[in-house]
Amino acid sequence: MLTNILIAGTVVVCPDCDVRGLKQAVSIAQPYDTILIKEGHYKEDSIIVDKPGLVIMGEGEAVIDANQKWEAILVIADSVTVTGLTIMNVPVSYIHDHAALKFDGVSGCQIINNTFINNFFAIYLAHSEGCLVKDNYIKSNAKREMAAGNGIHAWYCHDLYITGNTVIQHRDGIYFEFVDNSFIEGNYSTKNLRYGLHFMFSDRDVYSHNTFVNNGAGTAVMYSRLISLYNNIFEKNWGGASYGILLKEIYDCKIYNNIFRENTVGLYMENCNRTPIEHNDFIGNGWALRVMANSQDNLVSMNNFIDNMFEVATNSRRSFNKFNKNYWSKYNGYDLDRDGIGDIPYRPVSLTSYLIENYEAISLMIESYFLKLLDLLEKIAPSINPVGLVDREPLMERVKHD
Repeated sequence: MLTNILIAGTVVVCPDCDVRGLKQAVSIAQPYDTILIKEGHYKEDSIIVDKPGLVIMGEGEAVIDANQKWEAILVIADSVTVTGLTIMNVPVSYIHDHAALKFDGVSGCQIINNTFINNFFAIYLAHSEGCLVKDNYIKSNAKREMAAGNGIHAWYCHDLYITGNTVIQHRDGIYFEFVDNSFIEGNYSTKNLRYGLHFMFSDRDVYSHNTFVNNGAGTAVMYSRLISLYNNIFEKNWGGASYGILLKEIYDCKIYNNIFRENTVGLYMENCNRTPIEHNDFIGNGWALRVMANSQDNLVSMNNFIDNMFEVATNSRRSFNKFNKNYWSKYNGYDLDRDGIGDIPYRPVSLTSYLIENYEAISLMIESYFLKLLDLLEKIAPSINPVGLVDREPLMERVKHD
């Protein structure tokens, strides 16, 4: 007779109990039971959770160790909650997307307050909806992109809520592909090999109050529509191909109240259209803003451009975007009528940035007196600056954001 198994709908797992592992507990439990895993180190893999409504709860240091054999837990039932566990040592695979915790074809699941250590993929959601991923700590030791998985990976999902998670040293921190109507809020993503945030083909999503710092290539938002990005921090993403945000094939989005600080490029726009960029801070970047010729009908307004090496760069002789009422720390104009707006327009594309954009070798002369003289002459008598790329109402004081 088994003892210490069922207590008022609870299956207890512990090293000294009759139930000594999660796989056995799932086989015994009834739908909507709680499985309480007591403190201990459980070497298990290939656990399939196929009963709806289970609450799998760790107590103390409850560790599920896949021991580099296979993925740890696969959930294929609705409304399952996993909380309080440490899941570790899921192996790298070049054939299968091994994950510490995978949800496939489910709805209403919750992943709350878990720790994921040294896994290929940590949290993986596929064909799922209405799931919550909250307050998890996720850390790997990835060294090469080809041998690394993502921290939080979502594919063909909708109505997800990803909040309060910390993701460190995966390939991409947070990855969305074909994920609609979802929220990414209050997460911290750092030291990931490629992108802190990477999403594609995902519409009507909101990204707010996140911090993406010191990631290999920064963050990337591609092939998506109706995205809102606000109150995020994009910081210290340095490298030859690193960006605060890379926008590619983006339409009808909103980018506001973000901080782009100390990135190689703060915001890079390629075929980004009909997107207002307002009330952001661009501080201490190599390039604050790089706008390719195929980006059109965007409004850049009420932003602060402070101490950037180059404020705006483009590969076009014309501008199809509107710049209006921004604060530029390099603006040397005057305000005789004291209305807070500079009396002469400001052209944020320097001759040097234009030349480097079109002739990369010029960067070797970036600190030369010759280029500084050319910049001065271009300001006096503009000839190469892109037609129309001008802020006709530059602000005299820094914008205060709400």
